[in-house]
Amino acid sequence: MSSDAEHLMAQAEKKLNAGFLSSLFSSSNRYEDAEELYTKAANQFKLAKKWKEAGDAFSKAADMQIRLGERDEAATRFVDASNAYKKVSPQDAVDSLKQAIDILTERGRFQMAAKHQKTVAEIYETDLVNLEKAMTAYETAAEWFQGEDASALANNCLTKVAHLAAQLEQYQRAIELFERIAASSLENSLTKWGVRDILLKAGLCHLASGDLVGAQRAAERYCDMDVTFAATRECGLYKSLLEALEQGDPDVFTGYVAEYDKMTKLDDWKTTLLLRIKKSMDQSFT
Repeated sequence: MSSDAEHLMAQAEKKLNAGFLSSLFSSSNRYEDAEELYTKAANQFKLAKKWKEAGDAFSKAADMQIRLGERDEAATRFVDASNAYKKVSPQDAVDSLKQAIDILTERGRFQMAAKHQKTVAEIYETDLVNLEKAMTAYETAAEWFQGEDASALANNCLTKVAHLAAQLEQYQRAIELFERIAASSLENSLTKWGVRDILLKAGLCHLASGDLVGAQRAAERYCDMDVTFAATRECGLYKSLLEALEQGDPDVFTGYVAEYDKMTKLDDWKTTLLLRIKKSMDQSFT
């Protein structure tokens, strides 16, 4: 099957190398013919699970579309190339998506560009493990989503930035983002139910930063921001943990966490933050 794809690639190259003079005597455009052959070859490579070759063929097809002036089609081919590259070469996947994004933003298709920018961020985060670049990409996606009045999608991306910032111990940045997301979510009846979780995350960042005075002030501010927050289990946990930290009692801290976890399972991000806070208490205690 891959031999068929290689034959199609050779045919495409032959079409291109035929030159201008031969195209004068042909009723078809050599770029159109080459694009069709490259796309067919790419799909054959996909069937053979030759992902790098498929990506290369889709990229060549995209170049043909650019020469033909079909930039929207070129963007689609670059996305196809990225999907193939992602199987074996994440950096090539990012590079292809960036070419698609450049075309989409040039043509004012910002929501689609934001969608692909979010994918770039995910590749940086998961495959290339470059968290700084992931945060930058998520922030750009959020800006574009916000510009298209897609606030929920924008907040989703900003939440990822806040998570990664906290992971890198950039707690103040994470706090500012969580508070921004909470304020935005309160304005929407569909998202305000999730504010309690967002405010708890901001609170955990305050506790992880070691600024107990700031954490106390934040607890009061969050109750003012969301009048329902004071009665939630999330607020109860936050205030209980703050109290345990002020007392310097790791066992009491652990007890509060375990009690909360029985009722509401803690996710990995919160668990990581809580372990960091507990570790700092243990070190102070010893």
